Amino acid sequence: MAEQTEWEAKAANLLKAELKRKGVTYAQLADLIGDKEANIRNKLSRGKFSAAFFLHCLDAIGATGLRFD
Repeated sequence: MAEQTEWEAKAANLLKAELKRKGVTYAQLADLIGDKEANIRNKLSRGKFSAAFFLHCLDAIGATGLRFD
């Protein structure tokens, strides 16, 4: 399996950080977006997901901005 690129890792880490800030688990996110927890876990661990998935997740958890630090 190919390793994550720097940008894939950054995207996954940003989404994980927002989930943590909002106190949302993978299971809760899965319910919010109509997916399975295992799929969420795999996408975030691999860092392989679309911009649309990223935005869908952020919208579902009520994120209004991103912190890049």
